[in-house]
Amino acid sequence: MSKICFITGKKPLRGNKISHANNKSKRIFSINLSKKKFFFKKKLLKIKVSAAGLKLIDKLGLEKALKKKKNKK
Repeated sequence: MSKICFITGKKPLRGNKISHANNKSKRIFSINLSKKKFFFKKKLLKIKVSAAGLKLIDKLGLEKALKKKKNKK
């Protein structure tokens, strides 16, 4: 499965790991994803959400967070 937040759309970033001797090698900066279950309109939704997405759901509620996601697209 993909490593993308359902609410915010965050993805892993790519960059360089730099050693003390200034040697560079590629690495991936992963995001903090977790699988959560939510009840929405009498249905159980299983969503992969980042920590920032969970904060947004706590602040606005699931319905408003999903509407905000639709407006971005």
